[in-house]
Amino acid sequence: MKILKTVSLSKFFDGLKALNKVNIEVDRQTLTLIIGPNGSGKSTFINTICGFYKPDEGKVYFEGKDITGLPPNKIYEHGIVRTFQTPQPLKKLTVLENLIIAERHVGENVLKALRYSSWLKQEEELVERAFKTLEFLKIDHLWDREAYKLSGGQLKLVEVGRALMTNPKMIVTDEPIAGVAPALAHEIFDRFVELKKKGITFLIVEHRLDIVMSYVDYVYVMASGQVISQGKPEDVMNDPRVIEVYLGGD
Repeated sequence: MKILKTVSLSKFFDGLKALNKVNIEVDRQTLTLIIGPNGSGKSTFINTICGFYKPDEGKVYFEGKDITGLPPNKIYEHGIVRTFQTPQPLKKLTVLENLIIAERHVGENVLKALRYSSWLKQEEELVERAFKTLEFLKIDHLWDREAYKLSGGQLKLVEVGRALMTNPKMIVTDEPIAGVAPALAHEIFDRFVELKKKGITFLIVEHRLDIVMSYVDYVYVMASGQVISQGKPEDVMNDPRVIEVYLGGD
């Protein structure tokens, strides 16, 4: 069974079709990439999947369940976590604190919080999980640094760490290596591959094809709100339609 499937998904803005009957299927435990020129509908598509927009037509299925039009908090409850092109941490908190607050825990429930031992136990477990996540991402040395002091690439990793703290089934990420130095960009995708092996599925929008194509399993190409090509990375990059529409026709 596909973990994610869209059927004739369409979205209109002022009468214009930003998405036009988009059909995409994502296999479990894969890195699936969406590419295309600016304005092709990529961000609209993932925003519609994640509940930030409601589709005007079509369906979205996750693990066989119809999640069409659900709000972001309900989408999150199904196990889909969205990260953004511009990381959005709480900048005055430390890296560790940013990861800890990403997970809802006992302290948010007044009655449970009155049971001090229960609250303390979960706080200790969260701190341990957060440190293990930081170690996996190789940024544990930054645990006590305020987020506003981090580089853009480090912030991207913190954003991934916050997503991991929610125990996601699928991470939908928009340009995870935009503005990141090549060495760190490769490191980020190395971590994605490791997470895929651990059971997490990725749906990725990214422009830096020179880096991502060697990591992803399957590619969809969008133009004018439609899918114009799909397949293995090497097949897509040799498709004349992709060369014409996306790469300039030369």
